Amino acid sequence: MPPTPCSLCHSARALVKRPKTGQQVCKDCFFEVFETEVHNTIVDGAGIFKRGERVAIGASGGKDSTVLAHVLCLLNQRYDYGLDLFLLSIDEGITGYRDDSLETVKQNQVEYGLPLKILSYEDLYGWTMDRIVAQVGKRNNCTFCGVFRRQALDRGAAQLSVDHIVTGHNADDIAETVLMNIMRGDVARLSRCTAVTTQSEDTIKRSKPFKYAYEKEIVMYAYFKKLTYFSTECIYAPDAYRGHARVFLKDLEAIRPSAIIDIIHSGESFVLEQSVQKGMKAMQTCLRCGYMSSNDLCKACALLQGLEAGLDRSALRQGQENNLTVPEGHRTIPKFERITSGASTPTTPIALESIEKPLKAIAM
Repeated sequence: MPPTPCSLCHSARALVKRPKTGQQVCKDCFFEVFETEVHNTIVDGAGIFKRGERVAIGASGGKDSTVLAHVLCLLNQRYDYGLDLFLLSIDEGITGYRDDSLETVKQNQVEYGLPLKILSYEDLYGWTMDRIVAQVGKRNNCTFCGVFRRQALDRGAAQLSVDHIVTGHNADDIAETVLMNIMRGDVARLSRCTAVTTQSEDTIKRSKPFKYAYEKEIVMYAYFKKLTYFSTECIYAPDAYRGHARVFLKDLEAIRPSAIIDIIHSGESFVLEQSVQKGMKAMQTCLRCGYMSSNDLCKACALLQGLEAGLDRSALRQGQENNLTVPEGHRTIPKFERITSGASTPTTPIALESIEKPLKAIAM
């Protein structure tokens, strides 16, 4: 039987069957359509980026962030976005996982010639995830990591004085989040979790250029491009609630490959009634650390207070009262230094020794 020709160029041999469309394409055509689809997501509507923006790429060393860094560097050159790109990594303090993946990020920094900033939970909160898990157990640890990581990204971006954070969240991730919000009855988050760009008055703009990119295609892109990435799963992730949504989504995808995009479109279509919107808490700033919050204490400060007090698991799950008085000897999160939108120069001095300077980039 003769080899199957590429359904796009009709000349080269097809090597890839796209999970999203079922098309059988050659390697070069796959690269082109994948990059073009990401570009279309970036420029659709008003566009994700503004020329001259300083953009931090949330880099974990995994496949998604590694491919995102590669593709953004490529598209920034190809289409002249005019972006100033940085790598921003968060070290959660997970022995045998994050310490190894950060070595991959450092290698990416050399390959793409981008400045790298690493901010650790230890420096910011005085706790590592290893110590947190030792205290609260594995069932509830993802709550701590998610809250701490989000604030750490914003704080790292503020230290770099960047205008924008981009993350490697792909279509599978977003569809899983939609399912989780539905199963928890949290419909208020559906439209926000499916937005390609989110920003409020008190947060740095965040975008997801891989919103419509399937996880399988990102893996194939990394494989055929021979990119360097870390593929081990977080050692504390198996008990996470997201894992159940992921298994359910994979079963749906096996039956109907378009289920992932269909779920995302469903989330996009949810519109809250005015009465529900009015009942939602207004955002303010945390009275202790200055980060955005719907209460007097932000979630990170409340969780850190519980850790410092040595509360047991049940007390941590129930939450603690927003006591603004810091007990003697307890660590607190430093004040959050905001930056003005569109800032092109740092508003506060950046510790140069904390940023790894780029070496000569390898030609892509």
